[in-house]
Amino acid sequence: MIRKAVQNDVPNILEIINEVILNTTAIYEYEPWTLVKAEKWFQKRIDSGFPIIVMEENGEFIGYGTYSSFRERIAYRFTVEHSIYIHQSHRGKGHGHTLLQELIRIAKNEKIHSMIGVVDATNTGSIEFHKQHAFDEVGKIKEVGYKFDRWLDVVLLQRVL
Repeated sequence: MIRKAVQNDVPNILEIINEVILNTTAIYEYEPWTLVKAEKWFQKRIDSGFPIIVMEENGEFIGYGTYSSFRERIAYRFTVEHSIYIHQSHRGKGHGHTLLQELIRIAKNEKIHSMIGVVDATNTGSIEFHKQHAFDEVGKIKEVGYKFDRWLDVVLLQRVL
């Protein structure tokens, strides 16, 4: 089941975010978030009119997806950057595909013109995942992040809706 996120989902979202921060290069942060930071992030997305959707299966929290402004300037208002994260025990089962399809549907309904994925260049699984959903690799930015004692490149993927 996919539904809009509610405030009570924040601890589950936080659990996923913190696991990703600590163990992967999918989020370019070092320190785990606090519950207060996650609640502020959640409220800012909601107040800005951006969706946060969650997936549950048999009462278990599977993952979430969201998008927000790609850049803050007015001319970028029809382009969004999306994020999808799945709980570590549910990865590789196709749940991300379902969440991304729903985010694309929402974006089209909201008259969004373009979606951008910003992916760590070593995350070939995520790059291929995006390509399966008609995202084109449109660029690579070298050595823009530093995590786990190494420089990281990002790949930009875009889908014009």
